[in-house]
Amino acid sequence: MGAPSSRTSEAGSRLRAGTDAVVELGDSIVDPTTERDRERRRIAALCAPFAALLAVAGAYPLVEVVRISVSTEQYRSVGFSLQAYEALASDPFYWQVAVNSLWLAGGTTLASVGLAIPIAHALEKYDLPAKGLLITLVSFPISLPGIVAAFMILVLFGNNGVVTNVLAIVTGQEAIGLAIAVSVPGLFIAFCYSMIPRATLILRGTYAEVDVAAEEAAQSLGASPWQTFRHVTFPQIRPGIIGALILTFRTGLAIFGTLVVIQTVLVWTLQISRELATGYDIQIAGAMATVYFLFTFAFTALGLRYTSAEVGL
Repeated sequence: MGAPSSRTSEAGSRLRAGTDAVVELGDSIVDPTTERDRERRRIAALCAPFAALLAVAGAYPLVEVVRISVSTEQYRSVGFSLQAYEALASDPFYWQVAVNSLWLAGGTTLASVGLAIPIAHALEKYDLPAKGLLITLVSFPISLPGIVAAFMILVLFGNNGVVTNVLAIVTGQEAIGLAIAVSVPGLFIAFCYSMIPRATLILRGTYAEVDVAAEEAAQSLGASPWQTFRHVTFPQIRPGIIGALILTFRTGLAIFGTLVVIQTVLVWTLQISRELATGYDIQIAGAMATVYFLFTFAFTALGLRYTSAEVGL
């Protein structure tokens, strides 16, 4: 009988100690008496707008989405049911949609980061002519909505696209047989068009921190450019590459506007829209949104943890 009572007392003491610490921290922020207290107040003031935005635009909508996903009624958040999640887990259709999302986002991520590495290398390592213009052109797609990017792919690679017509003239084939805008390759290009600039901007910042002296020392010892990159440069930019992979993969999972125009592959975000538009199955849409958030959050947390470990090394 004594042991449970002792554990309860210990737990109560820890709770009171934690409560007292929180109260003390609050008092130090409201009425600072030391320089450290004043620093805490400045940090709290700087974080307050983000905290408010996180609560209003992040936590509250997410809680509502979860409530909707387990609701027993279509238009009210009442009751509790896991029927929507059971449908996602048991229906092969949703598994195929998930697989489509992963391979499309994964493939375009690898291609985008693979192309961004030499682009960032060239922009940071060489004194290129009109370098400012080149940087502007590389980063410009970030400012374009996905629908505009998809429209540009249609203009270039559609049945009457510029590239399609040039290829038709060169090869002598029919333009309609060469058009790829509304095919998987066209969608792949549209995704990369939006993702390459994001990866490039991250890697440019990483390249700016590379130890040039170490590269020069390797070259002076007879290392070839490839050996210098592999053994000296790559280990330094590896955390940036991992960060670019995380960002571009998340971007690939979240792209929606492009898919509205080029509906070649059915992916998670597009299916959420269809669940709301056709039949208005709000529970399924809520469950899909919840699964999407949990997967993206877990992937980001694990990726950032690995990145931190790389930096620590």
